[in-house]
Amino acid sequence: MTQTLSAKGIRIAFAPRGGVLQSMEVTDEGSTIAPLHKAPWSASEVPADAPPHQAWLAGDFLAAPFGVGTDDLHGLSANGDWRIVPASPGTLRAVLDGAIQGATVIKELSLQDDHPFVYQRHLFIGGTGALPVANHAMVALPNGGKLSFSRKRWWETLAEPLETTRGRSRLAYPRRAEDATEFPTADGGTVNLHRYPWGEAHEDFVAGIEDPASRLGWTAVVRPAEGDLFLSLRNPAQLPMTMLWHSNGGRDYAPWNGRHSGCLGVEEGAALPMLGLSSRETPDPLTAAGQPGQMTLDPQGCIDIRHVIGAIRWPSGQSVAGVMLEGDVLAITGDWGAERKLPLRGAWLGIGRQQSSAKPRSALDWDL
Repeated sequence: MTQTLSAKGIRIAFAPRGGVLQSMEVTDEGSTIAPLHKAPWSASEVPADAPPHQAWLAGDFLAAPFGVGTDDLHGLSANGDWRIVPASPGTLRAVLDGAIQGATVIKELSLQDDHPFVYQRHLFIGGTGALPVANHAMVALPNGGKLSFSRKRWWETLAEPLETTRGRSRLAYPRRAEDATEFPTADGGTVNLHRYPWGEAHEDFVAGIEDPASRLGWTAVVRPAEGDLFLSLRNPAQLPMTMLWHSNGGRDYAPWNGRHSGCLGVEEGAALPMLGLSSRETPDPLTAAGQPGQMTLDPQGCIDIRHVIGAIRWPSGQSVAGVMLEGDVLAITGDWGAERKLPLRGAWLGIGRQQSSAKPRSALDWDL
């Protein structure tokens, strides 16, 4: 059963099946903003052999393990069931049924009055080995959008196109490029990844690798027609990759049937296997720069992955030129002078803090 959580100016809905943040509604400057995407089909239209999460594809969820070489690309966290357990006021807490590489996984979603953000974290308690992980927010862009990012070293596609025989992918695979405004396409041209859409009837996936010098990792998606802005914030030392899933009518088979369009996945994570060239190099260029290509579990401790998403009014439609965090204030500036200053839990993302918690803990220590 779907659970809701609200604070002044924001309301979310959470579905334990798949651990999905189904919707996020922010009230800002007199308008209600609901930027998250929902697939246009019912569960009965999904083939029996399809990954379970396709039946409830919507909003935002955790993908772990995520990527090439996993059973369904998104892992148990996206396809399993989560059990809601008691939490402090303003917080929703759920525990994943089953373990991921031996780790107990806990999800926490929290809100605060007058903050247009969802503060979400995932705790991996125990477990062994490394695994690719990503948050999987999907932004609805039926009328197009303008994308901006914190500084990236390069952009890179998968080893192979998402679709070949039953649909269409338009980018070149595998390929790497430093300039997001001129990413190579399969036909020899280029496209601008700062715009959506940049093509018709296509299914594509491309990842941007953060500059190690970045203090705050951010992705901003302006929806000019709707007059609003979607924000994704992260600690780039923990999650150094921004992965873009362009799902725009490029799949012709059920349940997609050419109708899944206007969806942009903004998937923040550490998922080296999704890089078609870099994953083959030794050492890989992330490791060489001191960036995590995957999340490494701690058998005697807890890994705490944090991510923030939110939305505000942005009637100018300007592309975002910068996002800066000073204390508990997040400042957003447009390329023609627009500006908003927003309240944010400044220390919450743990910028400058190590990935692993300091002391070993068991699942029982979390009052489950």
